[in-house]
Amino acid sequence: MVGLLSGAILAGLTGCAATSTGADPLNATVAALVDSHRTYPRWEDFPATPTDLPSASVVAGEVATLNVTGGSLTGEVARLDWTLSDPDAYVAAVMARVAAARIAPATARTRAEIDAIADDLRERGRAPPPIARR
Repeated sequence: MVGLLSGAILAGLTGCAATSTGADPLNATVAALVDSHRTYPRWEDFPATPTDLPSASVVAGEVATLNVTGGSLTGEVARLDWTLSDPDAYVAAVMARVAAARIAPATARTRAEIDAIADDLRERGRAPPPIARR
């Protein structure tokens, strides 16, 4: 029994040693891929610094233009009347639009009607009582 166990262990160790020697063709492929990428990334592969950047005075002028435009927009927003002058009239107008819209019959059902339909479906889905055996 001990001889059989030591033979199995020796066979397992031999198999591990055989795969670590590099005889596997996959090892050569992996090693070639790793070696080809050892020097990546290189500084030459990065994009060059752009040379067509605008000068600081051009950027400052564009910022000033944006500030002026933003100030005029703020003034226009401040002049808007944001309050609702007659909320009751607005509510009445919305309710009239809702009442004029056609809705599906299923949407008009009340909660009680929906519960009644659900109860009816549950009752119809109930299993019949078992048949008495003779």
